[in-house]
Amino acid sequence: MNDINCENIEQVRSNIDRIDNEIVKLISERSKYVKQAAKFKKDDNAVKDTKRVEQVIEKVKKLGEEYGLAPDIVESVYRVMISSFIDYELKEHKKTKE
Repeated sequence: MNDINCENIEQVRSNIDRIDNEIVKLISERSKYVKQAAKFKKDDNAVKDTKRVEQVIEKVKKLGEEYGLAPDIVESVYRVMISSFIDYELKEHKKTKE
């Protein structure tokens, strides 16, 4: 990974804003797949799928390490994100059963 050196706080903030834009765009894209997944699952337990959650957590922790990011940061962010997406998917799953 390239060293990132900013000359002032404005550059830091500008880059963080740019990255935040990309992150939100990717989260939005992820949400569209989560919504689709709800159609294929039989019940709430399939939506919650704790085995899959742990597989994702382990995968992203390894990715984080490859990119020089502390695994605990990746795990924390992903657990919150996955929890939010599970809530979203449960709502979408319920709609498919109505």
